[in-house]
Amino acid sequence: MAKQRESRWVKAVVASIVRPVLGAVTRSEWQGEDNIPREGGVILAANHLSMADPLTISHYLYVAGRRWPTFTAKEGVFRIPVVGAVARSTGQIPVKRGSTDAIKALQEAETALTRDGSSVIFYPEGTCTRDPDLWPMAARTGVARLALTAGVPVVPLAHWGEQHLLRYGTAKLRPFPRKRVQMAAGPPVDLSAYRGRPMTATVLREATGEIMRAITDLQAGLRGEVPPAEPYDMKKGRRTAAAGSTTPEVSAAADPADPAAAGPAAAGPAGEDGAKAAGDGGAGEHGSDGEGTPRR
Repeated sequence: MAKQRESRWVKAVVASIVRPVLGAVTRSEWQGEDNIPREGGVILAANHLSMADPLTISHYLYVAGRRWPTFTAKEGVFRIPVVGAVARSTGQIPVKRGSTDAIKALQEAETALTRDGSSVIFYPEGTCTRDPDLWPMAARTGVARLALTAGVPVVPLAHWGEQHLLRYGTAKLRPFPRKRVQMAAGPPVDLSAYRGRPMTATVLREATGEIMRAITDLQAGLRGEVPPAEPYDMKKGRRTAAAGSTTPEVSAAADPADPAAAGPAAAGPAGEDGAKAAGDGGAGEHGSDGEGTPRR
């Protein structure tokens, strides 16, 4: 029997505050909500543009998908007065980065999915995209592993527009004029070819590729653009940037402290292997019209 993870009255209070605020600063265009199961454990695998998108995704899932959103959140969030109490009361999952407790967080997420029938949102990329044109990047394999272990569906979720509300790498919130935010969920990713097989690195990479292709295709539909043939690889990008430094002096001048290396911001969902939502050094907003395409 599913266990109630959240306080009903706290959920009601949070929703009554967040929904009007988002309604005031965003123009939401939602698609594909029928692809979200109304009950039972489900993983929502989403791209990550901005520190604002946990709120817009939660708004979509709660209103259109009729499910309560569960994220993994940095353990430090739970120590903040009031905020921590709200996080605990709404069923969010604490995680410590860079420790074995990250594994415990994934285990708790599995419990939330299989025992409690929760809808859990993950960012398979593990951080805000560094792709220059804000396409989804190459992802970690934790979400695929969790989906295969727990045996729950993975619903791909793509969105576009939050980067105009709060560009990552800056604290400047731009609420007005209202920003157009598009959201689309696709049918559950078919992972049947990987179930029952040993979870080797190859199997996990292939399953992860299926999930990320579904997310990227959905975002391409929202943007009306063709995605890159290969997803941006953040590790390769860092190696290329490091190789471009000619002298220690030039490197020190041209390479200020990298927010990505420093870890995520103090607040917001976080975790490891697709469970975290971390920071970005300023991915930019070029390469598109910035507003996507009209809902079809």
